[in-house]
Amino acid sequence: MKIAVAGKGGSGKTTIAGTLARLMAQSGRHVVALDADTNPMLGVSVGLGAEETDILLSAREGLDSGETEHQPTLEGLVAEFGTEAPDGVQVVVVNRIDNIDPG
Repeated sequence: MKIAVAGKGGSGKTTIAGTLARLMAQSGRHVVALDADTNPMLGVSVGLGAEETDILLSAREGLDSGETEHQPTLEGLVAEFGTEAPDGVQVVVVNRIDNIDPG
């Protein structure tokens, strides 16, 4: 199942996405929460905290600068740009997704 949360700025998208991610993970689902916002705060919303969210942002900036390579698989994306948050949610900070092999 894939869920996208979209809307205008300030409408609570990050809070809704974080709450859905944690509830779904608590119910036993495997959850990968992708934060593609220019101001990535989904990590904070799912309970990571600001410092660990900043670490994820730094990994994303490494990709932008050419220090880190693109990852063509979901597993690679999570390993390179993500971490596990409370309740088993895997959080990934990305700036865009070009192509990904779901396999």
